[in-house]
Amino acid sequence: MAVVTPAAGAPPASAGRNRRPDGARALATTFLGYATLVFFGLVFLYPFVIQIANSFKTEPDAAANPLSPVPDPVALDGFARIFEGTAFPLWMGNSVLVTVLVTAGRVFFDSLAGYALARLRFRGRAGLFAAVVAVMAVPGVVLLIPKFLVLNQLGMYDSYAALVVPLLADAAGVFIMKQFFESIPVSVEEAARIDGAGPFRTFWSVVLPMAKPALITLTILSFQGSWNEFPHSLVAVQDPDLFTLPRGLADLVSGSLGAGTQYPLKLGAALLATIPVAIVFVIFQRYFVRDANDGADKG
Repeated sequence: MAVVTPAAGAPPASAGRNRRPDGARALATTFLGYATLVFFGLVFLYPFVIQIANSFKTEPDAAANPLSPVPDPVALDGFARIFEGTAFPLWMGNSVLVTVLVTAGRVFFDSLAGYALARLRFRGRAGLFAAVVAVMAVPGVVLLIPKFLVLNQLGMYDSYAALVVPLLADAAGVFIMKQFFESIPVSVEEAARIDGAGPFRTFWSVVLPMAKPALITLTILSFQGSWNEFPHSLVAVQDPDLFTLPRGLADLVSGSLGAGTQYPLKLGAALLATIPVAIVFVIFQRYFVRDANDGADKG
């Protein structure tokens, strides 16, 4: 009887049978993963869809079908009432002024403090950095009453200075900049000192341009944080002419315009308040990702 032997190097007959279940299992796992991501993506996006849809609805349609993603009919009455019946333009102007000043101040002062903690050697540096980290662990609501007392004692309460000055520096920004500056080679700064540059000139002309990814990250966080800052405005100002967008929107939501749900007006105002933050994030995120990739390629 002839015995048939498998050719040398030929895979076992069971290999093909085992590979098929493994491939099917991997495909099923991938499909399940994408399905889960899509599901949670829709869950997170649906409230924004509802916000946009209700902004373009009429008052009766929004009250009767608040969860419908399709306005029927499409109306712009809510946006007209925002600009004609509220102080939205004033709130927008105050928010732009405060946000620009706070963002510029945080980028400048946080960078200075982060560089000092990362490179300068002085007594108490470790204790000062420990205090910065400790401040990050303190809930912001705990500091509301002390903020009010300090602002009132200094005569800054109910003014633009009260909205801007206490927010010009933050512990998180100092921490971010310090950690990034420590990743920059010291040899770059030593070369600048050999050329006669002082500490500030080295920081401003040599080190700071290399910290563009961290600066962009700090700019995004500072802009978003100051634009959406609400608790601080509660203890800093009381004059309606000094209200920022979060304070003004809270006034609308509390029913200051009278009875009724007024969903188109409230959600339309919230939509308009969201647009600047979204634009800034999209623009700066593109530069941040590009700079991060360039740095990785150079590394």
